Amino acid sequence: MKKLASLILATGVIGSILTGCSDNKTAADSKEDTVLQYQGSPGIVGFPELAEDLGYLGDLKLDYIGDSAGGPESIQLTSTKQIDFGAAFNGAIIKSYSKNVKLKSVVGSYGSDENTYMGAYVLEDSPIKSAKDLIGKKVGVNILGAHAEFVVKDYLRQSGLTEKEIEQVTLVTIPSSNAEQSLRNKQLDSVLLSGIAKDRALDTGGIVELFKDIDVFGSEFTAGDYFFTEQYIKDNPNTVKQFTEGVANAIEWAQTTPKEEVIARFEEIINERGRKETTDNLKYWKSTGIAEKGGVITPSEYDVWIEWLVKNGELKEGQVKAEDLYTNEYNPFAK
Repeated sequence: MKKLASLILATGVIGSILTGCSDNKTAADSKEDTVLQYQGSPGIVGFPELAEDLGYLGDLKLDYIGDSAGGPESIQLTSTKQIDFGAAFNGAIIKSYSKNVKLKSVVGSYGSDENTYMGAYVLEDSPIKSAKDLIGKKVGVNILGAHAEFVVKDYLRQSGLTEKEIEQVTLVTIPSSNAEQSLRNKQLDSVLLSGIAKDRALDTGGIVELFKDIDVFGSEFTAGDYFFTEQYIKDNPNTVKQFTEGVANAIEWAQTTPKEEVIARFEEIINERGRKETTDNLKYWKSTGIAEKGGVITPSEYDVWIEWLVKNGELKEGQVKAEDLYTNEYNPFAK
């Protein structure tokens, strides 16, 4: 196609034949989708929202339709065209793709580093000190089939528990907003916390960390991505390019701007969008957690979960390949 485009350009007729393929075309110029429906999160600013506020989305507009209940729901709504783009843990994206839900990730959405990560927590006086102590206990996770479940099971396996013993560790789904209180009320023996919720709980005191995901998986990593359906990208290539460039630039801005300035910008965005949200928890924001500059996606971010799912018997060897799941074509930091 590149050779063909070059040939047509040389003959001077690209405007009439490949109108939608010019790098200079915006979504509006190409009569593509310019209003993108999406889900948000209360008290949190997503990178698309930051990109829009910074002016990085150009003439694209975001249309908030409600709060997200998690990655699996985001995948479902995107695949059924109820929203235009979603975000989810990469392991969940792989599982969906294996079931013929054809999504394509375009830029990172969240991750874990030394400042921003997911950890498992217990009360200070809890008898739980190791993986074996979790046998027969209840562990709270925000949603099954996503990041929290993967990290718990990998921690248990790395600690030497058998599959039969792992089955005796009960994972209980609980909204992130209720997890800390459920632990303090002793309704759960341990909970998985991340980001602002984790730092707020630690600041309150009375809980201790059992393990964290960056230790289980060995290093910092981008854990989830923003995605569109393959069909949406085919129908709206300029929209997707404009969106991805804007979000990538917003991520890079957050990666390189002093923390205090980022938090101040988040506060302005939340106050201006008028959803009656608190900004109190933003003081705990520390970093994007995204490993690569501008949210560039790397094969390893999918390979690690593909291997995990194969070992877990949920995928067949070679059933899904990392290169089928994402593209960096639209990310300016990948070049």
